[in-house]
Amino acid sequence: MAANLDDVRKRIGEACAAAGRDASQITLIAVSKTFPPSDVRHLAALGVTDVAENRDQEARPKATETSDLSLTWHFVGQLQTNKARSVAGYADVVQSVDRVKLVGALSSAAVRSERTLRCLVQVSLDEAEDRGGAAPDDVPELADAIAAAEGLELKGVMAVAPLGADSLPAFQRLAEVAAGLRDAHPEADVMSAGMSGDLEQAIACGATHLRIGTALLGGRRAIVR
Repeated sequence: MAANLDDVRKRIGEACAAAGRDASQITLIAVSKTFPPSDVRHLAALGVTDVAENRDQEARPKATETSDLSLTWHFVGQLQTNKARSVAGYADVVQSVDRVKLVGALSSAAVRSERTLRCLVQVSLDEAEDRGGAAPDDVPELADAIAAAEGLELKGVMAVAPLGADSLPAFQRLAEVAAGLRDAHPEADVMSAGMSGDLEQAIACGATHLRIGTALLGGRRAIVR
């Protein structure tokens, strides 16, 4: 795991150098889905501070078991409104806000939990795929709703590159959406894009946050132990 982390950090450094960027501008988020809490502890011991999950039923107990660590928990999966209350209890950042109804549910849950949730608008970069996300033209309205909601903070955008296609054009489109959002909301400066296979393209397009799973932890397991 330490060797994998070193390799990922090296790739980030080289990609930043190629893009004329400072590697300190990049936040590495370890996606620990299907891996046990012990692996989260190992990553934390190696200096990882941000961890992500995409399923509430896995994230909630894992966050509880590692609550003694100073971690920032990101929820990155498609989120149903009936799970908002649960997610609001442990997540620091919800990256997958893609509809106004979810904004209302998260706001109510955050207020009830007396917490503030940082939120990203998930942007759909491929209409042919059902992986969540708002259409680029719908981002301004959704962003305004988040910014106005009690208990929520608008922080930026997130997207997943289309399957089986070059990530670069998709991330370039996301960068355009992100720039438009910053014009209206200067504080929303996060662009979460890039995973194990395309982090270089994401950095070249201005990503500030990378969601890395396989390159750190290997292939997904079927069962969390």
